[in-house]
Amino acid sequence: MAGSKDYYDMLGVSKTATDEEIKKAYRKLAKEYHPDSHAGENKSAAEAKFKEISEAYSILSDKTKRAQYDQFGSNFENAGFGGAGGYGGFSGFDFSGFNGGVDIDLEDILGSVFGGGFGGFGSSKKNGPTKGADLRYNMSITFEEAAFGTSKEINVSRNEKCDTCNGSGARNGTHPVTCDKCGGNGKIQVTQNTIMGTISTVRTCDKCGGEGKIILNPCEKCGGSGNAKKSRKIKVSIPSGIDNGQAISIRGEGDTGKKGGPNGDLFIVVNILPHKIFKRSGSDIHFEMPISFTKATLGGTIVIPTLEGNMEFSIPEGTRSGSKFKIKSRGIPNIRGTSRGDLEFSVEVEVPKKLTDRQKELLIEFANLSGEEVIRKKGFFGR
Repeated sequence: MAGSKDYYDMLGVSKTATDEEIKKAYRKLAKEYHPDSHAGENKSAAEAKFKEISEAYSILSDKTKRAQYDQFGSNFENAGFGGAGGYGGFSGFDFSGFNGGVDIDLEDILGSVFGGGFGGFGSSKKNGPTKGADLRYNMSITFEEAAFGTSKEINVSRNEKCDTCNGSGARNGTHPVTCDKCGGNGKIQVTQNTIMGTISTVRTCDKCGGEGKIILNPCEKCGGSGNAKKSRKIKVSIPSGIDNGQAISIRGEGDTGKKGGPNGDLFIVVNILPHKIFKRSGSDIHFEMPISFTKATLGGTIVIPTLEGNMEFSIPEGTRSGSKFKIKSRGIPNIRGTSRGDLEFSVEVEVPKKLTDRQKELLIEFANLSGEEVIRKKGFFGR
């Protein structure tokens, strides 16, 4: 950025400074060098310094302009159309012959064409109501709470209107002053002479950042933003059947809107804790059930777990390890409340590891009756 102005140095911050650090540095310097705070010969020097730091802040407080400044230096706005880049020839058209020579608000034009997010254009709407930021809250719940629903009370930290300055951003006993550069409009008219003619455009005021007012004495609590962090308790209803990663939206529980704009929304993202027994697949739940060798062979009644508690289930004789069984409508309720999933389990036949002599004797007898050859350990019937 050889030969360009060093806006970071003007504000006394590093190139890696955060938005909040830049804002804080500007407010401190603006209060120190505001012309109204000086008189006589010092006033002229203060005016020059105030204009310098206001120019620096107007660039560094705008993410798009800051990125272009970091890449091209302080002359980036002369390299193209409004500093947007890639449309340098567009500013060469002469619009003075259209609509009887009416001034053109290029930010409004490009803001409407590109959705207000193109190269910083559309910022002329900054004075209007703005929706507050949406917030995200991560909540962990149990497997059963996800299945049948629950109610929770959570603490949410969000931006609300500062109760010290009532949202004005100015310290008690003071008020924001009207910007002397734009007259409170938030916009300034810029006339450019080009080889194609004279263009008169309207742009965001670089002194007040489009606000129309300047805060000389910021509120000690909110730092001049008009908003302060507050913790609020909010009741949340978790619907039955909610799945892992799904979110619940609560309208109006996000950050407070600006200048009468609506509040943002609160999105609660659910994390379901793993269960010791059950595994979930959509609305169905699965688990493995160990059964004894004799129950698998002869059949009988076993006790299995369900979401509502234990229940009895009849196992047919000759059940093999890995066999699967299903119980209809004992799984997870559908989140829309229209149906319920199934409970499925597979059996794992447990082979006994320690047998008494009598048990071994009976098994050998069974093997002989079945025509199976059994390898007997030496001394098995030594007694």
